[in-house]
Amino acid sequence: MSAPPPAEAPPETTPGLAPEAAPAGRLRLTAYAALQVLMFVPITVLFVLWFVAGTLALLWIGIPILVALVPMTRAVANLHRRLAARVLGVAVQQPYRPLPPDGGWIARLRAVLADPMTWRDLAWMLAAMTLGLIASLVMVVLLAVVATGLIWYFAGPPLMQARARMDLFFLNYSRTERLEQRVQVLTETRAEAVDASAAELRRLERDLHDGAQARLVALSMRLGMAEQALDQDPEAARRMVTEARATTGAAIDDLRSVVRGIHPPVLADRGLEGAIRAVALDMAVPVDVDATLGGRPPAPVESAVYFGVAECLANVGKHADAENAWVRLSHAGNVLRAVVGDDGRGGADPARGTGILGVRRRLAAFDGTLTVASPDGGPTIVTMEVPCDLSSPKTTHSSGPA
Repeated sequence: MSAPPPAEAPPETTPGLAPEAAPAGRLRLTAYAALQVLMFVPITVLFVLWFVAGTLALLWIGIPILVALVPMTRAVANLHRRLAARVLGVAVQQPYRPLPPDGGWIARLRAVLADPMTWRDLAWMLAAMTLGLIASLVMVVLLAVVATGLIWYFAGPPLMQARARMDLFFLNYSRTERLEQRVQVLTETRAEAVDASAAELRRLERDLHDGAQARLVALSMRLGMAEQALDQDPEAARRMVTEARATTGAAIDDLRSVVRGIHPPVLADRGLEGAIRAVALDMAVPVDVDATLGGRPPAPVESAVYFGVAECLANVGKHADAENAWVRLSHAGNVLRAVVGDDGRGGADPARGTGILGVRRRLAAFDGTLTVASPDGGPTIVTMEVPCDLSSPKTTHSSGPA
């Protein structure tokens, strides 16, 4: 039995959709307004620091300040996104682009500065320090003054809703912008999928040429030699036929290996859970598998996640120097999630190998993501998420060739 796996490290992606809720009541709206008034000071300080650091960045002095300002600015902006979502009773996404997993803080700063949402955050700060402050301050004053209680009761909610819409105008992409980004993402993932498919076809061609085809050519030559020796040396012909039979078995094994690389029969027969358990049993490192799926994903998604998990487990066996590994497979909120972890030495860098990058491209074709958390000393946690629905447990995909 493997040791219980340590707690999963948090993924490196930004949080998803904020939970949708009913619009807040008047007293809660006033509490939100009071919080926004209090946030005027840190917003002002951050805005000034951005201006100063941007000026000093010309001399490189301001670059470390900018690096430190990014998480603080986004934390403040995210707080106001959540407040606006609660005021309006809507779900709001945190729309920042994912940071590159490698390349150091300079590469991350470049990605931040290239993100349009960074500049929208700065524009929002200016609006929050002026119009936003006035709206929130009026809301608080209307409740504090007894004579204006009736005005607060009727005008308060529309006033805070206007403030929330103003915040989301800056802090959230419009529908048109989201569609444009979606088109861009689909264009990139389609190109990556085409490249991956071309590389896979070249691999299959190479495997067939160097494996089964070479053995079949040797088989044909041996049978030809056996035919020529049949009348003069039947014993030699018999040996050649025996050797040809062995070559036939090897060619069949090569063909089966190629077929397994296209779509493993165990995946078609047992589904994703059974296929992953089969891979885990072949590992030299003990692997604990916890799979809780209520059905089967679409066949292309199932294949992509299977090969992703198999690649991660192969890396555990080759590089992790681990004593235990684990796989957690679940489906919630229309998202299939596979987590592969190990208690090895950590320090895994996806940029150093092509396997994980290939898995990331394969998942991206289905709007999936892959994140790696691997501090020095471990544990290493690889999280794969793919949006999909599950079919009925009684529904099975048609099997490919055995």
